[in-house]
Amino acid sequence: MRSTRGGARMTALALAALASAAVAAAGGNDKIPITTSSEEARQLYLKGRDLAEKLRATDARALYAQAAAKDSGFALAQLGLANTAGTAKEFFDALAQAVRLAGKVSEGEQLTIAGVDAGAKGDVDRQRESFTKLVAAYPNDERAHNLLGGYHFGRQDYAAAVAEYEKATAINPSFSQPYNQMGYAYRFLDKNTEAEKAFKKYIELIPGDPNPYDSYAELLMKMGRFDESIRNYEKALSLDKNFVASWVGIGNNHMFMGHGEQARIAFTRLASIARNDGEKRQAHFWMAMSYTHEGATDKAVGEIEKEAVIARSSGDKAALSGDYNQMGDILLEAGRAGEALARYKQQVETMETADVPAEVKEATRRQHLFDEARVALARKDLATAKTKADAYAAAVAAKRIPFEMRQQHELAARLAIVDRKFDVAVKELEEANQQDPRVLYLMAVALQGRGQGAQASAVAERAANFNGLSPTYGFIRTKAKAIAHTQS
Repeated sequence: MRSTRGGARMTALALAALASAAVAAAGGNDKIPITTSSEEARQLYLKGRDLAEKLRATDARALYAQAAAKDSGFALAQLGLANTAGTAKEFFDALAQAVRLAGKVSEGEQLTIAGVDAGAKGDVDRQRESFTKLVAAYPNDERAHNLLGGYHFGRQDYAAAVAEYEKATAINPSFSQPYNQMGYAYRFLDKNTEAEKAFKKYIELIPGDPNPYDSYAELLMKMGRFDESIRNYEKALSLDKNFVASWVGIGNNHMFMGHGEQARIAFTRLASIARNDGEKRQAHFWMAMSYTHEGATDKAVGEIEKEAVIARSSGDKAALSGDYNQMGDILLEAGRAGEALARYKQQVETMETADVPAEVKEATRRQHLFDEARVALARKDLATAKTKADAYAAAVAAKRIPFEMRQQHELAARLAIVDRKFDVAVKELEEANQQDPRVLYLMAVALQGRGQGAQASAVAERAANFNGLSPTYGFIRTKAKAIAHTQS
């Protein structure tokens, strides 16, 4: 109710404030408040949150949208819309709205929104501070611990993430989401037994939902148990035929078994049931990845071009910028450095005109230095490669974003390998992204160069059998197999 006439306006605002306080208090003093002037909006939000926590983002988004329509000042509903966005534009638009509304809600909600906003802008110190303060203010809120666990997870500090997830489940043993993330954290720690236990507990808690079976299927895929994995993905789809991740998983299983056409049948099925631009784009992306596993560069780029058409039609320049980067990576890995560089330039040019925070544009400029250095290495222009690598290292050091720091170590290792400084390369790669199969492959190359054939073979085997959802796996799988075979 928005009146512009003196007394009526004050009365309306006072009633809204009382309603907000009553609704916020409904969650209990030891939980993060949910500030809204509408009980109906609150109930819609809670239903949406439940679906979002079960990874049913598209279904959750519809409820968040209804909640936001009931209360235009509902900050957490806008945050929910951001977190379930199908495209980059939708994400940044909703997050900006949540930030604008944050001044009118509780401190707990402000810290939650600030943490997500900081993560989107690459401000890891502010993100850590926000979520740490949130846990300190609400030590008995399972979702606060889950958010802090997610922060640690993003930094690849999986042991710290597990500790927070365990605190969340101790507070509320029926809160299912931490078991999902705990399973992945254990998986990344190479503790598959513990991961399997966490996923089975997740299934036990919500057996009628698709995501527990999907997550367990991904672990089985990682372990090379492809047929079992597919059966679990099919179980997820029997519960929700629109559960996008399971179509992706089935396709990847077929890719890893060498069944490219069957993989593309799964991705075509995904395209046929896609409900929004984000799901349509996923179908094309994974279709492209299936072609990278077969070395079919032009077909792979063609699928990313189809993604780009969707981005252009919706005016999503941030997503389009990412499409150009993906095309560049595919072309660079195929030895087409000049074409790759042209795409990388388009990435930066497009992002400069996108309606995104300045920090996102700055990150794209930093990424361009990384990409330019790799192009120079492909062209055997070591002087330019070193100049760009030095510039990237300086830019990364100023921001200290973990993802970029890991990329900087990877780039330093690439230069060291070319210089045949294999000891340096190994040390640099130990600090790079251990969840990127490309890094594992480079480590095998460095170990091989250092004369450690057995170790090189073992690492190459890990890279060749990465069996994970990765945009770089198709680039190195065949090469990693060659090293593993040569050194065995």
